[in-house]
Amino acid sequence: MRILFSPSEAKYKDGNDVKFTNESFIFPELFKYREEMINKYQSFINNASNDEIAKLIGTKKQDVIDYYSSDIFKRNTKKVIQRYDGVAYDYLKYEELSSSQKKYIDENVIIFSNLFGPILAGDIGLPDYKLKQGEKLDKLAVEVFYKEHFTKALDEYLEEDDVLDLRAGFYEKFYKLSKPYTTMKFIKDGKVVSHWAKAYRGIILNCISKNNIKTIEELMNLEVNNLSISEIKVEKLKTEIVYNII
Repeated sequence: MRILFSPSEAKYKDGNDVKFTNESFIFPELFKYREEMINKYQSFINNASNDEIAKLIGTKKQDVIDYYSSDIFKRNTKKVIQRYDGVAYDYLKYEELSSSQKKYIDENVIIFSNLFGPILAGDIGLPDYKLKQGEKLDKLAVEVFYKEHFTKALDEYLEEDDVLDLRAGFYEKFYKLSKPYTTMKFIKDGKVVSHWAKAYRGIILNCISKNNIKTIEELMNLEVNNLSISEIKVEKLKTEIVYNII
């Protein structure tokens, strides 16, 4: 089973001194498109005003602006799943997993980066970067660019597997599934939750890896602490599991 996942704005800044190349990410044959987008990003950074950079990265903190004004091609890199911080990743607790459970995450989770596009959790060459969700580069919508160039490869990659889509809504703009898939919604006191949805996506991913879930059928039988299935909705290609948070 393949799991589609969102990135996080927060990232760890450490890493090793190995720079990213076309072999650093899934779909190496499409690296030229990632490189094109990253070059647009760096070119903008090199020529933008302080205020323009602040808008691009979504903060006015000068120390952060100064840090991300450096050359992204020269920054240290890190395994994708270990680069991201934030609520979902806190609750995934990747570093506490066994080696086999980490391997499951590395090989089956596709994360949709705001700058690098679809990357595999186990890919080894992700530098620290910052790009506000939805910001354009050189008048180009990043999500539209990646959707255009990576859809065919993703369709082929996911063709034989069950798919669980745990992405936040925005990241559907990077890639729209064209086969049956499953999503999840989390309800507390009759209301859809947002912040805690991130937490429970991480919790679900943690449970999935620990139980080596390979199919949606196995997923349906998975028991998760503090969650109970209240409803299963089917609409065209999408099956939505609605959980009540107990």
